[in-house]
Amino acid sequence: MVARLALAALFGSVIGLERERLLWAAGLRTHMLVCVGSCLIMLVSAYGFADVLGTDHVVLDPSRIAAQVVSGIGFLGAGTILLRGEVVKGLTTAASLWGVAAIGLAIGSGLYVPALATTALIIGILAGVKPFEERWRARMQARTLQLTVRRDALSIDTLQAAIGGHASRVRTFTVRPSADPDLDEVTVTFVRLSQASVTAIAAKLRAQPDIVAVEEVDD
Repeated sequence: MVARLALAALFGSVIGLERERLLWAAGLRTHMLVCVGSCLIMLVSAYGFADVLGTDHVVLDPSRIAAQVVSGIGFLGAGTILLRGEVVKGLTTAASLWGVAAIGLAIGSGLYVPALATTALIIGILAGVKPFEERWRARMQARTLQLTVRRDALSIDTLQAAIGGHASRVRTFTVRPSADPDLDEVTVTFVRLSQASVTAIAAKLRAQPDIVAVEEVDD
């Protein structure tokens, strides 16, 4: 039993180190404690009631204690989730805590190979998938161009004709009067375009005779 607790601490530390590297609140010690605690709860469920099982008029379901870990770990996960502006942070760390709790339960029940495989998979997901996720998010990010054009010279149709195949990526097209009565200010927002593609579109628009200025805006 002590060896299982030690193994749970080891597996939890592997995942905790990855979170600690990113300076999350739930880091090394938190993941170790969750994994060890879940392992102990599983041991109590499996062996803690051996002296009363089989006694007359006593009916116990030891698995019920271990089952509470799945729902009970939620309060720790909720503590790692933060709302910053319109962005929710900490969901991945909350999920890793939930996964570590499951690893602890598996080790406590003697399922060492599934626990090891789950640890490797979680590390692969947290560390290996992140670069692809960031690349995808960068591509999906909305990008905005601020245009200064001659009055009534640019419409959505002329914009689409100017940018060609990227016209389907236009999410918003807004025209408002400028302080100069001869000019309009146009805001165009694109989605699912890389920064290089937006820069190329900006170069095309600058070549248009009725477009005075094109500025790329960081969202």
